[in-house]
Amino acid sequence: MIEKKQKINSEERAVLVGLVQKEQTEEQVQEYLDELAFLAATAGAESIKRFTQKLAHPDSRTFIGKGKLEEVKNYLDGKQVDVVIFDDELTGSQIINIEKTLGVKTIDRSDLILDIFARRARTAQAKVQVELAQYQYLLPRLKGMWKHLERQGGGIGTRGPGETEIETDRRIVKDKISLLRKRLGEIDKQSFTQRKERGEFIRVSLVGYTNVGKSTLMNLLSKSEVFAENKLFATLDTTTRKVVFENTPFLLSDTVGFIRKLPHHLVESFKSTLDEVREADILLHVVDISHPQHEEHIGVVNKTLQEINAFEKPILTIFNKMDLYEERTFDEWLGDDVKVEIIKDLKDKWDHLTEGNCVFVSATERLNIDDLRARILEKVRSMYLVRYPYKEIHF
Repeated sequence: MIEKKQKINSEERAVLVGLVQKEQTEEQVQEYLDELAFLAATAGAESIKRFTQKLAHPDSRTFIGKGKLEEVKNYLDGKQVDVVIFDDELTGSQIINIEKTLGVKTIDRSDLILDIFARRARTAQAKVQVELAQYQYLLPRLKGMWKHLERQGGGIGTRGPGETEIETDRRIVKDKISLLRKRLGEIDKQSFTQRKERGEFIRVSLVGYTNVGKSTLMNLLSKSEVFAENKLFATLDTTTRKVVFENTPFLLSDTVGFIRKLPHHLVESFKSTLDEVREADILLHVVDISHPQHEEHIGVVNKTLQEINAFEKPILTIFNKMDLYEERTFDEWLGDDVKVEIIKDLKDKWDHLTEGNCVFVSATERLNIDDLRARILEKVRSMYLVRYPYKEIHF
């Protein structure tokens, strides 16, 4: 029996490490480390120190180079640090070399995200998806990242001739992956049947970067109680509600948030959850306009939508958290006329880039929600007319 090593316990103290590679700036990497710190906080760890290193390419042995690793080691000496978290994916040998030098548990961004997903998984589907992603991620990193609590029983036929422990583990993990894929396939069939049974309703899906306020908007638009929290990946499972605007019914779904550098295995495992997005008629792309990197976030979401063949769908971009945008952009010395001009320039810019398919709101302050409802209703009604051109529809 094999046990994956524990990632992060609550209230652990963490050191963050980032690499400034070519075509990246120190400022960009610090912003990435801000997000890594938020991820660590979501997992229950406090980030107490950051290190960055400039290299054209990651060092094959230590990722950040021997000199920088010694600098990290000198900092750790005599301090209570429980985990060192790298912002990029590490190989199994790099993890072994780093932990040997530092003497402290070392994980990478992918490992951290997988750990958060494991904590957040509630339904059978989410749990299987996360477990599958964990095994796929750990398979090439077995050496040094797994410990043996029990070995296979002895006796004839239980081990191949000359088979090593690591080879046995690989075979066990591959069998586990195969079993989980089969189980996930069965759950997917059930989910597909449930989606088919929803009838002829137009389907609308909320998409966006993680922590942009999708669940809050879901609650506001559907008048339901969907779990919303100021943490990354507050919800993993797709939630669908029937919504009626002015006698026009449609289905509204909230999906898992996207994030940069999302582990490939996690995207693969969660493709069944993203079927809700693929099969939607209309997408509501929610953006946190107050975030300094909101344009990069839009790019991450659009790229993911392209990867799952959902980018060509009708999209209404919802720029959320306008109250925070104004709070962070305006200062007490700005005149009202200047503030109006700044907001006008912002809206004109995105109105042009989205070809008029955008709206600016604040879900928490209920700012411009009536306009949002009207825009959604317009798109839903238009879609009904396209879907059923020969059917008499009463709105």
